[in-house]
Amino acid sequence: MKLLFDFFPIILFFGAFKLYGIYMATAVAIGATILQVTFTWIRYRKVEMMHWITLILIVVMGGLTLYLQDEQFIKLKPSIINWLFGIAFLGSQFWGKRPFVERMMASNIELPQPVWKRLNLAWSFYFIVLGFVNLYVINNFDTDTWVNFKLFGMLGLTFIFIIIQALYLSKYMPKDEKES
Repeated sequence: MKLLFDFFPIILFFGAFKLYGIYMATAVAIGATILQVTFTWIRYRKVEMMHWITLILIVVMGGLTLYLQDEQFIKLKPSIINWLFGIAFLGSQFWGKRPFVERMMASNIELPQPVWKRLNLAWSFYFIVLGFVNLYVINNFDTDTWVNFKLFGMLGLTFIFIIIQALYLSKYMPKDEKES
């Protein structure tokens, strides 16, 4: 359910784009993200940092897209978000007691510290590369292809990356966890 909630603005963006075009889709995404953050705040009195960053970027980049009638701004948003996450993950290698990946996953899995660091670097690299892949798609394909890539391509690439990560982590799992 959380995954669906996290993808709520993206799904609405995609639907609005298919029906009404990029500018209406941008307005819908701004509204949906504001609604998402507001609902989260009212319900839990806490909003994840990822949602705050997304809200700020969608309002700024989406606002520029609508105000200037230039779709390039909304297309750049995924690259900026991915680069910010990539830099944050990379920075967590050097600042703080634990890398971000360890902070997020340590309650579910126990790994040696060097593995946490490698995993964190892998996520950092993944986010940075995904930002550049988005730029490639923006500059080499039409808007319809970019929207499909944003929803299906980025999700598919993330799914593949997670499978690769799971295969890598499987060798660190205790035998009894592997069998179940």
